[in-house]
Amino acid sequence: MLPFMARLLVIDDDDELGELLGTYLGAEGFEVELVHDGHTGLARALEGGFDLIVLDVMLPGQNGFDVLRALRKSSRVPVLMLTARGEDVDRIVGLELGADDYLPKPFNPRELVARIRAIRRRLDDAPVAPQPLSVGAVTLDPATHVVTVHDDPVALTTAEFAILEILLRQAGHVVTRETLCEEALERAFSPFDRSIDVHVSNLRKKLSGALAAGASEDAPAEDPIRTVRGTGYLYAVSR
Repeated sequence: MLPFMARLLVIDDDDELGELLGTYLGAEGFEVELVHDGHTGLARALEGGFDLIVLDVMLPGQNGFDVLRALRKSSRVPVLMLTARGEDVDRIVGLELGADDYLPKPFNPRELVARIRAIRRRLDDAPVAPQPLSVGAVTLDPATHVVTVHDDPVALTTAEFAILEILLRQAGHVVTRETLCEEALERAFSPFDRSIDVHVSNLRKKLSGALAAGASEDAPAEDPIRTVRGTGYLYAVSR
């Protein structure tokens, strides 16, 4: 169980599913608010006070992607997206826009609870008095959940933060996709699951942009995250 009653905002236009989730999640110790359209859902999300948002892609008025895009302009609240089964493009787009995870419909409510708790653990289970990690111009502070590049903050999702922390702790060494999936996303690795690759791609874009902004013309910034084909990723240590 979570150490506190987490407040969840569920944005889904399926009344029957919403009632089911409200009942099931409530029995699991969550405080749940249900909203059935995108406009209202975005307004409630922006008001704050929620620990996590469950967001369906297909919504009347304003779809889930538009809601997430608008939300990410000012909020880093964790978001788990619900997508249609088989719609890989929906999952990829959601992750690229800043979703922390996704779950295809139809799903077992127990898996939804497991995904929610995994996301929350990435925020709540920080080590006691963790020390900041610094590699080159990049610094990650597990205690405050802040990443800076050249002392300027960079906004990351919980999944991106978890992946970067693992890569920095293993800087100079290859980290497999399986390890990143199991430790950062807290679920079993599947060779058909592209979540890790999409999260790393997003992380690269954010770090590369920040590094380039602080680089000089004489020493242009390089992408520190290297792909090791068929294996995983390596965070390069400058020589």
